[in-house]
Amino acid sequence: MTERKLDGALVVITGASSGIGRAAAEAFAGRGARLVLAARDGAALDDVVEACGRLGAAALAVPTDVTHGEALEQLAAKAVEFGGGRIDVWINNAGVGAIGAFDETPLDAHEQVVQTNLLGYLRGAHAVLPYFKQQHEGVLINTLSVGSWVAQPYAVAYSASKFGLRGFSAALRGELGQWPGIHVCDVYPAVMDTPGFRDAGNYAGRSLQPPPPVYDPRRVAEAMVSLARHPRHTTSVGAVATLLRLTYFLTPGFDRLNGLLAGVALGRAERTPASSGNLFHPPGGQRRIDGGWQPVSNEPAIRLAVGAVAVGVAGWCLARLVARRD
Repeated sequence: MTERKLDGALVVITGASSGIGRAAAEAFAGRGARLVLAARDGAALDDVVEACGRLGAAALAVPTDVTHGEALEQLAAKAVEFGGGRIDVWINNAGVGAIGAFDETPLDAHEQVVQTNLLGYLRGAHAVLPYFKQQHEGVLINTLSVGSWVAQPYAVAYSASKFGLRGFSAALRGELGQWPGIHVCDVYPAVMDTPGFRDAGNYAGRSLQPPPPVYDPRRVAEAMVSLARHPRHTTSVGAVATLLRLTYFLTPGFDRLNGLLAGVALGRAERTPASSGNLFHPPGGQRRIDGGWQPVSNEPAIRLAVGAVAVGVAGWCLARLVARRD
């Protein structure tokens, strides 16, 4: 497959104010792309535009709330104007989360997670696909999660949105089979060192910390650059993403076990006031790529993950043996 050039390409990124989106903006800027950056926090977007400018890239900030369809339509129109009549890459990346027992988390919090993480992606794709079809080409990149394969207890709406995105991408790829120049690509990151856990809605009343190992979000940004150049259906970032996916499929009762472990972890965490976080408005403070969670070395945690896979394989083998005896 011929490598797609990024120098001068027009790239749209939602959720560009911090974390993976901000890392992606800088990664594409370093390759000479022109950028249209979207998020709710206009001041933070201006900072990202400046950072891209220092890398020699032209960038436009478009404050956007992905829970409103009209906002995504306007984003696409402004991107086409800025891009001289075309959009080459569109990255659906905006995301939020709500942590807490399902029935103790307000329904509007669950709804906001789905509105952002699932329907926001549908709105983005709906806005950009007419332009892709006019051009007969384009790359749509969706940021999913290891949580798209492994259900996350105490984050039920997040799991629902990420599982739903798998079906969305697969169905859309099938529908676009007659458009060989249009690609729908999914990225499945493991746990990344972003401000996401700090900014999430917290209805558990406990301090939230990401489970190790925690990876550099710039790895996801580089994976997105690779997909823009060489589109393919899926790619995982972080070995643990693949290991956990394998464990989930091979371990009977993994959902229950995962829920017990998550419940124990939350129960041991320090108490903290409940908060809606960034669900309904941008968080305060400086926006950054990193969340400050990443340890010096992930090797011990990786060994634990490998051990979990081994336990999962052993559990699967035991279940098969019992099934045969029955």
